[in-house]
Amino acid sequence: MAIRVLTVEDDERIRASVKLALEDEGWIVDEAPTGEDAIAIFRSTPADVVLIDIMLPGIDGFELCRTIRKLSDVPIVMVTARVDTHDVVAGLEAGADDYLTKPFAPKELSARIRALLRRVRPSAPGHSKFVFGNLEIIPDEGKVTLGGKDVPLTKTEFRLLCELAHDPNGVFSREVLLDKVWGHGYFGDGRLVDVHIRRLRMKVEVDPAEPTHVVTVRGLGYRLQS
Repeated sequence: MAIRVLTVEDDERIRASVKLALEDEGWIVDEAPTGEDAIAIFRSTPADVVLIDIMLPGIDGFELCRTIRKLSDVPIVMVTARVDTHDVVAGLEAGADDYLTKPFAPKELSARIRALLRRVRPSAPGHSKFVFGNLEIIPDEGKVTLGGKDVPLTKTEFRLLCELAHDPNGVFSREVLLDKVWGHGYFGDGRLVDVHIRRLRMKVEVDPAEPTHVVTVRGLGYRLQS
């Protein structure tokens, strides 16, 4: 089946150019000029990826991202005309998987979408389930439980957790995680990793302020431990 992309952008010229670029990839594109329109479209025809411009009339991009995230774990890319760190981090905290800064090349947009649509690597033989104390990860089923209760994760959060789990107690630098989870072209943008680690801790830790599973190794990176 063809990939369906929902692009939310109030500038008609940008929306049209994005639509043409994505359709050239063979993907189906739905368009929305406002957040309210996007919610209605997404409820009736769920997309495989959603592109959200931060500056929208009415419901802004942050609120739209939070709303869609409550409905689905669909990959979300926030689009901003500013490189302000606060905007980028706020978008990721709202539930986005990635971000793009305007202006961007069509090839870059397509590459980001393809990276987000990757699935988790097949688990190694004999590693169909990982257990870290009260945390269980079953890659083949896309399932995570904490104390026996299901933990809902986005696709990116799940990929990140699985990468950490494949090398128990191994330390992963931000650069390694960027390459493994987001793909090439993200070198140096540790914000993606740091924000997703915070989001993971909110879901897989009994006390996110005192993590016992996803821990920081000062000066080196992160590791997953029992």
